[in-house]
Amino acid sequence: MRFFTCVVFVSVCWSALVLSGCANSSGVLGVSGSGNDIVTESDEPEQRRRARLRLELATGYFEQGQTKVALDEIKQALVIDPTYVDAYNLRGLVYMRLNDIAMAESSFRQALAINPRNADVAHNYGWMLCQQARYGDSFRLFAQAVANPTYTGKAKTLMTLGVCQIRAGQPVDAEQSLMQSYELDAGNPVTGYNLARLLYQRGELTRAQFYIRRLNNSELANAETLWLGVKTEYKLNNREAVLQLGEQLKKRFAQSPEAAAYEKGAFDE
Repeated sequence: MRFFTCVVFVSVCWSALVLSGCANSSGVLGVSGSGNDIVTESDEPEQRRRARLRLELATGYFEQGQTKVALDEIKQALVIDPTYVDAYNLRGLVYMRLNDIAMAESSFRQALAINPRNADVAHNYGWMLCQQARYGDSFRLFAQAVANPTYTGKAKTLMTLGVCQIRAGQPVDAEQSLMQSYELDAGNPVTGYNLARLLYQRGELTRAQFYIRRLNNSELANAETLWLGVKTEYKLNNREAVLQLGEQLKKRFAQSPEAAAYEKGAFDE
């Protein structure tokens, strides 16, 4: 299983946050309404309760890849409650998956017009703009999300900001963002991998070694992390570590491009 294939919006498909984009839409980016009090059964209006039930159905369909069915449920939720921020947020994610950027942006804008403090919306909107190379606007939205004192997803947003700063050619700023994210959540494999990769590319091999070793010593190691570990140890002239990591790579991910590169000895590519 290759982890590095997409930045997701609600759970953890983590590989392609390496630096690439996101084809799926179910994991790292949130869809809840940060910045609002938790609504309990006693104070939830009937209109909102009905809309929420529709949105729960929509979320389930979305996570199962039934995008158009999810969109239909979202539409019904918004008919019931046109002020439902979470519904606009999920609608934005749906249109991102459908590659309808204009409708996705409209959805996020509507959500922020209703609640400008919603950090989850700011995060998702920021990631969409990053993928469109609209980096300045993207960074402002990430900063807006992180500045919300009630937001619990700061590590996730700092990680995504760091990835976008790498894409924008700002490695120094990216390192700072990724380090802040790592301090908040050292167990996030996307953060650890991207930080190690950035340091490796900058020639800071001992620091890169620290982060990639920690990741490769966990159950979250995959072909890409092992290959980065191999290349880092090779440049540090740690031949025993190279052989150990290479054997893991061949044994666990024999069909991967990284295993093929190892077999060819392409350590400097």
